[in-house]
Parts: sequence; structure tokens; C-alpha cells
Amino acid sequence: MSNVEDYKQKIEEIQAIGDDEIRSPSNIPVDIFLQEAENLYHWCQEDKEELTANGLDWELVLDVPARCGALREAQSKWITSRFSQEEAQKRWAEDSPQAYDMRNEFLHSFRFAYRRLPDLLGRVNAIAHGYGHADMIQDLNDLSVLGKDNPEPLERINFDMTLLDKAADMADRMSDLLGVTTVERADSSESIKIRNKAYTHLRYAIDEIRAFGLYVFWRDEARYKGYTSEYNRKRRSKRDKEEDTLGFSA
Repeated sequence: MSNVEDYKQKIEEIQAIGDDEIRSPSNIPVDIFLQEAENLYHWCQEDKEELTANGLDWELVLDVPARCGALREAQSKWITSRFSQEEAQKRWAEDSPQAYDMRNEFLHSFRFAYRRLPDLLGRVNAIAHGYGHADMIQDLNDLSVLGKDNPEPLERINFDMTLLDKAADMADRMSDLLGVTTVERADSSESIKIRNKAYTHLRYAIDEIRAFGLYVFWRDEARYKGYTSEYNRKRRSKRDKEEDTLGFSA
């Protein structure tokens, strides 16, 4: 089964995991954890008789590949959401100063051009009222429309009328970017939550299989080792060496 199919098969079970049960992969990268999970799945196959004789539910072992596939897909969905949002935030940071500057330049020019036209000046001042990113975007579009509807005073001060279309285009573009940065923030939050639940789902199975393996093979070093985490062994070894170098070991 593909990762997508595994995800579809397991998503209801994953979503049912309570928020108070969620574990996050803070101590091991997801890709390494997934590889270790798959390694463990294959490792324990020849020990089925001993493990089940001591109480391990073999259905849990058989479910490991689907749990792995679901986590891989959940991880991919989160990565995609995160980087889409990060790209939008980057573009917003690059383009928004120009958009704000354009809005301010328009307000400056329009107030001067319409200074003897109270109705139009009042509309400019009404547009200028307000604050925030969404307001700036709406201002650009409103000023573009106002300028196109009342061009003569702007033309008399040699205002660049091509900027009116550019302002409308800028408003559209910035609106899209703002939408991605705000909407996908919620999407990203939900994606990481599902990823962590999928990790929790797989982690339960792996912890259970390892616990039985370590219990059954506590006197069989060759088999025992296969139920431990190679990643954690290497981390402990590295830490011990660093402590030896610093003179902290007993």
C-alpha cells in the first residue's frame, strides 16, 4: 500500500488520539525513527513465536507498515504546509514595504491633487482611515478606483496614471500573500498536530514491540540488540566520549 493509502486508512485512528496523549519526535528525527521502525518490523519476524508466547499481540506488529506509511504522509503534508507558509512570509517581507510606500505616495499625491475638491478629499481621508495589512491592501485598491474615476486633477499634477493599474495589481498580489500567511498558519498548526499524532500512533507500537523484545531476550545479546535504538546508542556513545574528554566521567 502507498503512503497516501496508509494515511487514508489510519487517519481516523490517528485523529482519535487525545491531545493529552500526543508525543512529538523531539529526541529523534522522523526519518530516522521511521527507518528504525521498519528495521524493527523485519527484525522481529523470526522471533514471532517467542514474542507472542510472552503476550505480544502480533496484530500490532502487522500494523507497523501502515503506521509508518501514515507517518511518512503526515510528515510530507506538514513539510509542504510549512514551506508554503514560509515562502509566502518571505515574499510578504520583501514586497510589503513597497506596497506600504505606494499607498503612502498615493495618499500624498491624491490629497494634493484633490485639495480644492472637498468631496474627493473627504473620500481620500476616509480611505486613509484605518490600519493594518488588510487595510493597506484595501486602500491600494480603493485609491486605484478613485483615481481612475477622477483622473483630471491627477493629470494636472503630472501624476503617473499607469500607477493606478499597478496599485490594483499590487493589491491583488498582496491579498493573496496575506491570505496564505494567515490561513496556512492554521493549516500548518493542524498539520504538525496530525504529524505528531501519527508519530504517537507509530511510537506506541514500536515501544511495545521493543519492550517485549528486551524482556524476552534479556540474556541473548545478539537478539537483544535488535530491539534497541541504534540512534540512541550512538547518541549515548557520543555523549560518553565527550564527557570522557572533558573529564566528567566517573
